[in-house]
Amino acid sequence: MLRRPEYRRALVFCGLIGVPVALIAFWFLVAIHQIQRFIWTDWPKDLGWKQAPWWWGLPLMAVAGLVVALVVTRLPGRGGHIPVAGLHSGGVTKEALPGVVIAAIVGLPLGVVLGPEAPLIALGGGLALLFASLARAPQNEKSTALFGAAGAAASISALFGNPVVGAVLLMEVAGVGGPQLFAVMLPALLASGVGDLIFTGFVHWTGLETGSLDIGLPKPPPLDWPDVLWVLVLAPVIAFVVHWIFVGGRFAARFVANHTLRNTFLCALGAAVCITLYAVSTGRSPAEAALSGESALTELAHDPHAWPVGALVAVLVFKGLAYMLCLGSLRGGPVFPSLFLGGAAGVLLAPLPGLGLVPAMAAGMAASVTAALRVPVSSVVLVVLLLGNVDTVALVVLAAVIAFVVTELLPQGPDIPPFARRASSAGAAADVRR
Repeated sequence: MLRRPEYRRALVFCGLIGVPVALIAFWFLVAIHQIQRFIWTDWPKDLGWKQAPWWWGLPLMAVAGLVVALVVTRLPGRGGHIPVAGLHSGGVTKEALPGVVIAAIVGLPLGVVLGPEAPLIALGGGLALLFASLARAPQNEKSTALFGAAGAAASISALFGNPVVGAVLLMEVAGVGGPQLFAVMLPALLASGVGDLIFTGFVHWTGLETGSLDIGLPKPPPLDWPDVLWVLVLAPVIAFVVHWIFVGGRFAARFVANHTLRNTFLCALGAAVCITLYAVSTGRSPAEAALSGESALTELAHDPHAWPVGALVAVLVFKGLAYMLCLGSLRGGPVFPSLFLGGAAGVLLAPLPGLGLVPAMAAGMAASVTAALRVPVSSVVLVVLLLGNVDTVALVVLAAVIAFVVTELLPQGPDIPPFARRASSAGAAADVRR
């Protein structure tokens, strides 16, 4: 293939468009972060509050719901696909870019319990097609798919800060290889995780060495059998709960399909009520139950003792419900809220006998994000990257494989409305007529 001139030209072009796409993705993320910090941190303090008051999310989410509802019903592309349908690497045209950007730049900073990854994938793919059109590059079905995937990978790598995560995620999301990919990959992933557990255990228990690439950095306490046994219990439970959050999101999507403008707004208000109930019941900031959870996850990992048991239970319940409503109605990505819920569950369960904080968070995050995305390899890579701890890789692999099997075997809930699975201008026009 590399000997074909057209493929080499496409390869060079993909490398070139990666530059402007990554730059635009960077400023897109900066804008969301700065607006979010101003609205939820700086503005309340400027008005004299120590933190955002309990009612803060109600007007913000009302505005977010109204704007997203108008984008979905009035603009081409419907602002992207409904996030309960998972991540998609295709289906967004350059005409859909304004709707995707508006829905994300307004909804996400105002408190929508979703992340920026799905809008970034749509933004990167749409921009790549736009640049290809401006450069008058030859466009056919194969080149369109190639340019879209390259743009999506460039933008998503800007979010995760790692090209490997972006490439692996896009490969799994695009479904390269189809069912055969998972049929081969899942047993290999499980076997590698079990092999690592056995190898790590024998090195630890016997004290013998086989040679290592370890350069001598400090390590956390080594894994032990209780960690493994707890993962076998906790991973299916967490996957079960997250799966039913997504089933609830499917029901929300069906509800929205009946009357998109009104019911999108109602789902946003329902999420706002959940956020408010969290703040009222705990006396803590409503921002912890709102937003993607990316910043809150960092705070949770650095200072887990700052979260009482009651606050952890409340955030799991109320953020989980708000996440469910947002999945079926608003626009954004499912990754970071699922990571936060898994991490919070891990912190809550870490005091169990023989289970530590790091293994508990590793297993919780891996099970949760795998149940949400159904991409086990990408989930493993992402969680390991976030933890920065290679000693928990085997637990992460084990939790991800268990979660994937559990979610695949459970009932999947109602079908998602066809127009919700991909962004299309035709879908928006049909919904306006409805």
